Amino acid sequence: MFFMNERKVRVRFAPSPTGPLHIGGVRTALYNYLFAKQNNGDFILRIEDTDQNRFVQGAEEYIIESLKWCGILFNEGVEVGGQYTPYRQSERKAIYKQYADYLIANDKAYYGFDSAEDLDALRKQYESQKKTFQYDSTTRKNLTNSLTLSAEEVNNKLLSGENYVIRIKIPENEKVIVNDLIRGRVEVDSNLLDDKVLFKSDGMPTYHLANVVDDYLMKISHVIRGEEWLPSAPLHVLLYRFLGWENDMPEFAHLPLLLKPDGNGKLSKRDGDRLGFPVFPLEWIDPKTNEKSSGYRESGYFKEAFINMLAFLGWNPGTTQEIFSIDELSKAFSLDRISKHGAKFDLEKAKWFNHQYLINKPDEEIASLFKPVLISKNLLSCKETSDEYILKVCSLIKERANFISDIWNEAFFFFVAPENYDRQVYEKRWKEGTSEILLKISEIISSSEPFDKERAEMLVKDFLHTNNYNMGNIMNCLRLALVGEAKGPDLFTIIDFIGKDNAIERIKKCVAKLG
Repeated sequence: MFFMNERKVRVRFAPSPTGPLHIGGVRTALYNYLFAKQNNGDFILRIEDTDQNRFVQGAEEYIIESLKWCGILFNEGVEVGGQYTPYRQSERKAIYKQYADYLIANDKAYYGFDSAEDLDALRKQYESQKKTFQYDSTTRKNLTNSLTLSAEEVNNKLLSGENYVIRIKIPENEKVIVNDLIRGRVEVDSNLLDDKVLFKSDGMPTYHLANVVDDYLMKISHVIRGEEWLPSAPLHVLLYRFLGWENDMPEFAHLPLLLKPDGNGKLSKRDGDRLGFPVFPLEWIDPKTNEKSSGYRESGYFKEAFINMLAFLGWNPGTTQEIFSIDELSKAFSLDRISKHGAKFDLEKAKWFNHQYLINKPDEEIASLFKPVLISKNLLSCKETSDEYILKVCSLIKERANFISDIWNEAFFFFVAPENYDRQVYEKRWKEGTSEILLKISEIISSSEPFDKERAEMLVKDFLHTNNYNMGNIMNCLRLALVGEAKGPDLFTIIDFIGKDNAIERIKKCVAKLG
């Protein structure tokens, strides 16, 4: 990897506490973490809470808990501290004004006194002419700001406490160049840029000024962030130049968007459960509406699988390997293998990753994770739910499961007899004389003493073959009696697990109900 500046790698993840952390944000944090770890650098968590109007109670705590669950550990930032404290922008409020004043003093920024009502009226006027209003080098000359007012008028407005903003003064007719580690050289015509607000009269900076100042002061070497910030990158490049920090400017890498499964648009926070899968790492309950959104943790995903899946949404190792621990990812990761194009979220692939981690976990761990499911169903008092029995069932069934919760769906019949029977299987398979045949099979099973599943299977199949019975129909009806559905592993393995007496009882119960 080529680095423009030979300095210690320091990267930051800087979310805003305006709601739950989207999986796109988790991916950004992950890529920063992997890059720092690979280069023996520092990973910093900074909370960018300059927009107090959108602040959501509990969001910051949610962000920190999410990163901890994922195993994305920061070694500097909120909660853990560091040499550049504080790491919460609202607590750095006093720092930013001096830089805004410096920009004004050097004719790189100006005061804007336009009221929100006046600007809104202008937007509507432009809309009526099918145009879009932008506060820029062409319109600022006709608006109420320190470029059009006298120094005395400006001073009087400031002394009287009139509301103002400080806007950057974008130069005219210039090519602003952004060198991006993923996208290469990006050139932007400055005439297309608007004079963004940098500072507000309430004493709070906007993201644009605060993030540039903080990145400089915290010696950030690389800014790795989402593609949605690419349009703002030229503004940030100009700010570094205007503040005299051009030689210390971090390198930029703008990550591809996460797209909806059909590829049609960005996967947003609002998509949530509407599309049938979580878009948040942890469950989130909106403090205002009490609306609940599902999370990957509560949906049964292992954090290792979640991280592995996220890593592949926009990056690939250049090999056929797909299963990586977070340590393996940090060794394999590189910015030059990140795609420029959006990455489609694939729910089935996400499940596949979880399945891979499930089947490779020790049976003892799977059994331990499954045991609470049995507790919730008041089944641990049964002799069939000893630790040894649970372990055997989990070992047999885990290949069929994507999640721990799937084990119950795939193995409930090992713990309880079916109360209901699949109607479709019954109508398709249950023929005249089926009841008598099943009762005869129960006698064959009963006569196997001690029970031997291979011998019992041979005797049952010989019985069916000798009497020219339809093997498919009868075996499916036997499965219906034991399981209640046309699912499950080998029939005689099931009988071996639940015991022949239990199996005989289930056959007789089914015949009595359906025969």
